[in-house]
Amino acid sequence: MRNIECDRFDYMILTELQKDARATHQKLAATVPLSASQIGRRIQRLEEAGIIQGYHIALRPDLLGLSVTAFAYVSLERHNDQSLREFADAIARLPEVLECYAAAGEADYLLRIVVPDLPSLSRFVMSRLMCLPLVRSVKSTVTLEPVKQTMVLPLPSPQ
Repeated sequence: MRNIECDRFDYMILTELQKDARATHQKLAATVPLSASQIGRRIQRLEEAGIIQGYHIALRPDLLGLSVTAFAYVSLERHNDQSLREFADAIARLPEVLECYAAAGEADYLLRIVVPDLPSLSRFVMSRLMCLPLVRSVKSTVTLEPVKQTMVLPLPSPQ
């Protein structure tokens, strides 16, 4: 990865790709005042710089039998480098954990968990998460319904 400076055209491309990651270079050229080939080169540069990390689809978990989303606040027993690496490695092996953030405040980590139902959440927390050797405590909050979910970043407006 390399550090690059984004200009207004890059932001326009990124804004459009956030709306439709499958947009062709030709389709992007209809809203971004550049040729399709220039857009292609810019996208490649943004990918190489790591600004564009990948292309993903958004799935409806509830329609796939994953109707419970919970946030877990995890506190660890120890906080040395090896312990933190071990915890991160263990979390990476848990497919129910979609996101994990190191946090400042009451908990050491904040996890977003998706499971089929409440009994599954209970089993996951009690049998898998609490059993990790470094975990001191887990507090969880079950969500009722999403109010806002987005992956769209608030990019600067092109000038």
